Amino acid sequence: MVRVAVVGLGKMGISHLSMVRALPGVEVVGIVDTTNYLLGILNKYTELRTYTSIDRLLAAESVDAAIVATPSRLHFPMVKQLLDAGIDVFCEKPFTLASSGGDELVALAKAKGLVTQVGYHNRYVGAFCEVKRLLGLGAIGEVTHGLAEAYGPVVLKPQGGTWRSKSTEGGGCLYDYAAHPLNLINWYLGEPEGVGGTVLNSVFSAEIDDEVSSTLYYPGGRTVSVSVNWSDESVRKMTTRITLWGTGGRIFADRQEVQVYLRDDTAIPAGYQAGWNVRYTTELTEPVDFYLRGEEYTAQLSSFIERVQQRDLAGVNSFETAVVTDRLIERMVQDSRQGPRVRISDAVVAEPVRRTPLQKVRDAVGSGIKRVRAMLPGRK
Repeated sequence: MVRVAVVGLGKMGISHLSMVRALPGVEVVGIVDTTNYLLGILNKYTELRTYTSIDRLLAAESVDAAIVATPSRLHFPMVKQLLDAGIDVFCEKPFTLASSGGDELVALAKAKGLVTQVGYHNRYVGAFCEVKRLLGLGAIGEVTHGLAEAYGPVVLKPQGGTWRSKSTEGGGCLYDYAAHPLNLINWYLGEPEGVGGTVLNSVFSAEIDDEVSSTLYYPGGRTVSVSVNWSDESVRKMTTRITLWGTGGRIFADRQEVQVYLRDDTAIPAGYQAGWNVRYTTELTEPVDFYLRGEEYTAQLSSFIERVQQRDLAGVNSFETAVVTDRLIERMVQDSRQGPRVRISDAVVAEPVRRTPLQKVRDAVGSGIKRVRAMLPGRK
């Protein structure tokens, strides 16, 4: 039996509590939150034991694993306290607000031999998993370009008052929304060598960004364009999309399906054919013990609990992989502060045209012909 504590009872914390309680082999031994109203409801209507701090939890309970779903700025100190106590940790995304802190937590977890995971649930969506599999098979050859998108109707008017509306708390479209497609791209293509042209734009918010655009650079001239906007009323809920072009075809995926175009001269995987193919998430997703919000949310928790039971330290969403995304976000923030690299108003000095030897011969012959024609009778 894995004894689990849940730290933080916001939207995701309550969801995690509901799902993890339904998993076999799990006992929820404590809840940590500072909201008296929520703790009062749990105390009145459930048998769950509640605490107002991790210190009080650890003093009263024997805990094997913890789920941390607090505002982002609290992730580092809370995760560190739990790791110091020898507890396996599942932490909501983004992992930390400073990759240096993430590196410290990675080293601490390794030193203690602890299981770690971060809540990038899209890596458990059947369609996005199929993209990973197809890339591993070389289905579209060498990837040359990509597009990572996320849109949603989160901020549709001037507002504030929650941690997500404050930059110091880790709020903003980049950290809270763009992190998802960025994490997928890192999973598919690895860490980029650089970023450029990043714009963090406010649409309705006063302090944080509501839309993100950027370019990720990979070796060999490969790029991925990033387009994210959480002030988009045209979509009903968060929509994450990945498109990848390659020398052998193209892949498009969102939560619902994978659309794959394969050239007839590429290595076509079993079950696919040249031309267009469609696979739906419903046929690519394994059933879960308890459905809430989507199979992927329960699947990631099931994976974490299984890894805790088996002492499997290498997971799909470990602290190490999350730090890669944290580092990319930091570089994008840094890049956004530099503004345009080349301005249209700047004077452009044309470089001298460099001619090949053959071009020089052709120019000389052409010049000679013009001089001969000029010497002919009737020519001036």
